[in-house]
Amino acid sequence: MSFSILKKIGDAQKKNAVVDVRSGDTVKVTQKIKEGNKFRSQVFEGVVIRTDRKDSHTARITVRKIASGVGVEKSFLIHSPLVEKIEVTKRAKVRRKNLTYLRERSGKSARLTGKDFDRAAVNELPKEEVVEAPAEEVKEEA
Repeated sequence: MSFSILKKIGDAQKKNAVVDVRSGDTVKVTQKIKEGNKFRSQVFEGVVIRTDRKDSHTARITVRKIASGVGVEKSFLIHSPLVEKIEVTKRAKVRRKNLTYLRERSGKSARLTGKDFDRAAVNELPKEEVVEAPAEEVKEEA
């Protein structure tokens, strides 16, 4: 198989619009979870400590939170159909892509410096543009 065919297949799996998520963001990820034959939504809120392959259909973020005094990390494929929504709640000033050093820190030393941002603009997904085909002109003969 040629690379162009694989690229077309991968691009067909991508979602049309995705929120711009960066390392250091605090996000709420709403995920569909299957229990038996039913689906329910579950929200996972935490700090993005890693982003991978942003332009690919296999784009992934790793989110970390502290639950009952224990650090919990979850990786989400951004273009997965099970990920319903990603909402950025806070944005922090960070100088690297992978914030794995936060794993060893707790309390005040794990704080990130906040940064002002337009929350509504970041979480708004770009709407799909509807391209109308030009109408065929009918020639009338006299």
